[in-house]
Amino acid sequence: MRVPEKYYDEVFDFKGQWDMPSRCGLKIIRREKTVVIVTELYQDNPGTSVTAAGKNLAEQICQSKGLNLNEIMYLECNPNTGSKLSFYDEEFFEVDFLGGQEPVYRQVSAGEILSHKEHEGTKNTKRD
Repeated sequence: MRVPEKYYDEVFDFKGQWDMPSRCGLKIIRREKTVVIVTELYQDNPGTSVTAAGKNLAEQICQSKGLNLNEIMYLECNPNTGSKLSFYDEEFFEVDFLGGQEPVYRQVSAGEILSHKEHEGTKNTKRD
């Protein structure tokens, strides 16, 4: 199951859990607030998932790209892979690492990402 290239501009190599070589799709949209979108690559990622890598991945991207973690909108993308299984449907989650010990996830629509507007009907969740 390959991830369509429309979800990312580059493949970003990072150190996952236990320094395991890992990969994700990366798209950076520079606007008033820089949007960083990391995409799970499934079979093309030999290591840690973007969700499991969490803040460590965000910090590696910021260091590599000269960004400040406190000044970005960080999003995780589970791309649509064309599977009949619903857990492979497209989903975006804004991740807030700044609040406490555990990151806070808020599901957002693709339209909200582009407009940066609050979207009624989004939900806050913690993901494992």
